[in-house]
Amino acid sequence: MNAVRTPVIFARKDELLEIAEDEEKRKSFLAKMRRPLEYVVNWGVKSSLWMYAFGLACCSIEMMAFGAARWDSDRYGIIARGTPRQSDLMIVGGAVTYQMAPRMKRLYDQMAQPRYVIAMGECAINGGPFWDSYSVVKGTDKVIPVDVVVPGCPANPEALFDGIIKLQEKILKGELAR
Repeated sequence: MNAVRTPVIFARKDELLEIAEDEEKRKSFLAKMRRPLEYVVNWGVKSSLWMYAFGLACCSIEMMAFGAARWDSDRYGIIARGTPRQSDLMIVGGAVTYQMAPRMKRLYDQMAQPRYVIAMGECAINGGPFWDSYSVVKGTDKVIPVDVVVPGCPANPEALFDGIIKLQEKILKGELAR
């Protein structure tokens, strides 16, 4: 009859020493413990996104509504910060001009790691109605990496919530490790 081994968490001292001494058992133990720890860390990151609102045009009004009482972004653990150094989520809303692009890149570089970007609205995604203008960048992804895009002109707060939920799902699965 096979003896049932107790879980490692409740293991006796001699079993833990055996795991520590045997190289193969130690690697197996660490491999089993790695995934749950990654999940817990990713859950913590997903549940405490600190947002830096980079509003450039009409989408910034919808972003303000997103943080107001009706939609209340605090329920999802998204707290707005006024500085990029305390933020890990940048929401770009509006047309990015070539004059604004280096400033946006500098603010992105100042953000805490890991950092995520949501492009909100058609202007931020591909230039929108200004796509043929000489002064508008043809998408935020030409300047900084974008994780989630939220379509619409302007994108409403419900669409922004949907984009944030998609971002949180990607973070939880570990797809956005940087």
